[in-house]
Amino acid sequence: MVTRLEKAAPKIFTTLSERAVCTHSDLQKLFRDNHESWNLPNSLSFSKFVQFAIERGELQKHRLEFPHRPATRYSWGDVPLENIVQSIQPKGYFSHYSAMQHHDLTEQLPKAIYFNIEQRLSGGGTEPSQIAMDRAFKGKCRISKNSVKVNDRTIRILNGRNTGEMGVVTMSDSKPIEKRVTNIERTLIDITVRTVYSGGVFQVAEAFAAAASEVSIERLATYLRRLNFTYPYHQSIGYYMDRSGKYSRSQLDVIRDFGLEFDFYLDYAMKKTKYVEEWRLHVPQGF
Repeated sequence: MVTRLEKAAPKIFTTLSERAVCTHSDLQKLFRDNHESWNLPNSLSFSKFVQFAIERGELQKHRLEFPHRPATRYSWGDVPLENIVQSIQPKGYFSHYSAMQHHDLTEQLPKAIYFNIEQRLSGGGTEPSQIAMDRAFKGKCRISKNSVKVNDRTIRILNGRNTGEMGVVTMSDSKPIEKRVTNIERTLIDITVRTVYSGGVFQVAEAFAAAASEVSIERLATYLRRLNFTYPYHQSIGYYMDRSGKYSRSQLDVIRDFGLEFDFYLDYAMKKTKYVEEWRLHVPQGF
């Protein structure tokens, strides 16, 4: 004997297939709102409904066991992992190595996905000091521990400073869920600031070379002024540009105009370094 749930299956599956990714509450609401039109028995529980859609249909359950705020998502059939990640926070966005990949600034296939959810409060803008910089960059860079492994990939949630989502664009290659990602200029700044999330200094250098024909240095400079970093990251940016040999003197001068008041560091915890006087920058020896 065919049950009422089995009779309703075509309508249920059609409705579910129209949703790329659902939260647990989304699915519960769908169940409640359509209970009558699907002619489901009152005795049918939500958990039985979900079990039926998984076993008889193509519903998939994704449990992301983040140490901070685990998340459950449902999809109809296979969907890109990035779609699941975007659904964690609609205002979040892909950054660093993930953004490099989206903009074809790397030939690598990163195993990690970097997803930035901005903090409410903004920071930066304090007075820099040489002593503080020397001390900070001798140590290791702090990294977010809010991560989870899914098959052979790692999703890492970053809680970056509040920038008002500056330089974040929407990429429409994955409808109905569109991915949000930092644009090229913002990406170059982010990967300079946190090479640990970007494949290291060699990958960052390659990204600057790959971006040369598309990047707007004026827009990048505007972003730098708005971000108002305590540390002179513009010196690292200028060095990467200069090292690539693909930027004009006038483009480099835009970055030089920020000034060269301090000795700075290309990365954290560098063991052996050489000093690039033109940019007042310590870089890894042999780089």
